[in-house]
Amino acid sequence: MQIGDRLPLISLPDEKGSMIDLSNYKGQKLILYFYPKDNTPGCTNEAVAFEYERSKFEEQGYTIVGVSPDSPEVHAKFREKYDLGFTLLSDTDKLLCEMYGVWVQKRMYGKSYMGVQRSTFVYDENGILVKVYPKVKPADHPVELLEDIKKGKIPKP
Repeated sequence: MQIGDRLPLISLPDEKGSMIDLSNYKGQKLILYFYPKDNTPGCTNEAVAFEYERSKFEEQGYTIVGVSPDSPEVHAKFREKYDLGFTLLSDTDKLLCEMYGVWVQKRMYGKSYMGVQRSTFVYDENGILVKVYPKVKPADHPVELLEDIKKGKIPKP
């Protein structure tokens, strides 16, 4: 995805198993963040940090949506465990992850594997991609993003 691209026409299940079409978010400013896996330290820190700042994002007119390859059932437990008030989409087939270029080869302990590169995509109310944050640090990213919004660093298309 490149700056200026529109929200893709794709539907994924949320944590309740309901199909959510990304185009439903047109008319809202959207923070679409991709993360590797529920209930891991970095992903938990990032989700909790987004939740902690959620009301401030909402004051700025933004809706937060998280995406990972976890199942809706795993998302539901994760959302409940950490009292998350935003939607989590399940991309078990990695279609959206591949579309956004975040399904990448990674290395850990000398082994290669495929996984999600933690990244965030910010859309304006017209469904136009205005900012990309690749390879973010989980605990710091939500605060960094909120500061960029407050300082007007999120460009208009």
